[in-house]
Amino acid sequence: MTRFPSIGLLGRIVIILTLMLFSEMFANTLVLERVSRFTLAPEEAVQVAGDLATAQQILDQTPIDDRRAVAAGFQRHGMDMKWQRRIDTRAALVSMDKLREQLLWADPRLSRSKLRVYLMPLSRGGSVAGSLELSDHSTLVFRMSHVEGFWKLRLGRVVAAMLPAILLALLGGLMIRLTLEPIRMLMRATRTVGSGNPAPLRESGPREVRELIRDFNAMQMRISRLMTTRTEALAAVGHDLRTPLTRMELAVEGARIDETAKALLVANINEMADLLESLQIYLGGEGQSSPPENVDLAVMAATIIDESRDLGHAALYQGPASLTIKARPLPIRRSLRNLVENAIHYAGQARLYVLPLDSGVRIVVEDDGPGIPEEKLEQVLQPFVRLDEGRARNTRGMGLGLAIADNAIKAEGGTLSIANRAEGGLRVTIDLPHCSN
Repeated sequence: MTRFPSIGLLGRIVIILTLMLFSEMFANTLVLERVSRFTLAPEEAVQVAGDLATAQQILDQTPIDDRRAVAAGFQRHGMDMKWQRRIDTRAALVSMDKLREQLLWADPRLSRSKLRVYLMPLSRGGSVAGSLELSDHSTLVFRMSHVEGFWKLRLGRVVAAMLPAILLALLGGLMIRLTLEPIRMLMRATRTVGSGNPAPLRESGPREVRELIRDFNAMQMRISRLMTTRTEALAAVGHDLRTPLTRMELAVEGARIDETAKALLVANINEMADLLESLQIYLGGEGQSSPPENVDLAVMAATIIDESRDLGHAALYQGPASLTIKARPLPIRRSLRNLVENAIHYAGQARLYVLPLDSGVRIVVEDDGPGIPEEKLEQVLQPFVRLDEGRARNTRGMGLGLAIADNAIKAEGGTLSIANRAEGGLRVTIDLPHCSN
């Protein structure tokens, strides 16, 4: 399919302004054509022409000092008259030649009066007006405020004046809508960059927007390649390191050394394996590339608590027996397990609550431990942060547990927040959207 070159945003604006200009010219041409051909009904033309001729004769015979009052009182057939000493030299906005010819034909006495008939501007009422000269070159100015059929011309002039603004609003609104639609698509796509396989966006809209979308597609492909390379490198390094760690553990188990030293060595090897696993999960985004599916969050939470209780820990679950949400199960399960294990490790017990809400579901993990200093609450969600001073020194890991949970919750469109309880201890609150029973 052949694609025509885009004219861009500037080209669209120029086209709209050009269309406005031509529409105004076209509308004005139609109105002027109708105005120039406008005539009165024959009977009305005879009456108007007769009134003008009569007023001319009367004012010619009236003393100059009285003419203004006489002209002001001479009102017939909806005509207002005004006498003035100077000649009518105003430039006619639109000359009404057909109407002038009709009035001259209706009463030949007006032929020697230099009759002028024109259309007043809309700002001054838009009515039919005119003037004629008296014998002493003073002027009788008249205005016809009530002319049969003239309202159509006035309406046409109003429409012609409003047409460019209406056209600008319609075309401008259409241009903005067509321009913003691909930008909205781009905004939605930016929220998922790096969260899975990149889906190139269709290049649409003006040239500038298409170039922006093209650059965005190239950027997300580069990000995807970098993340894929990083994940593959981590997987390879993890695989290569696990083999010597396993060999070291087997060698320690078979070594003839003190049992206390042996246990310490095995613990250190296991900690190294845990560190490697946490790093791979944090940098590799475990399970986040899989599509969301229906997950029974209540059953998942209750199972994690049951596993902790089976290990002899004080753990409690409160919530519904079943609650289904749309999410990626592996990251959610690991996040809840990390939070429960942290609470048990630092406080010796954990309470896990699942609360259905109108907007989604809330998960709360509480403990009665030492909590976290208020000035350091904002730091705990950062990777590689360990606040051992405020809790305990015998901690394992690289400070990635909360960062992994925070990333997993954000990938589901939720939020994770941490606060100290007034009664003592720590409260972690997770809000997830899209709850469906």
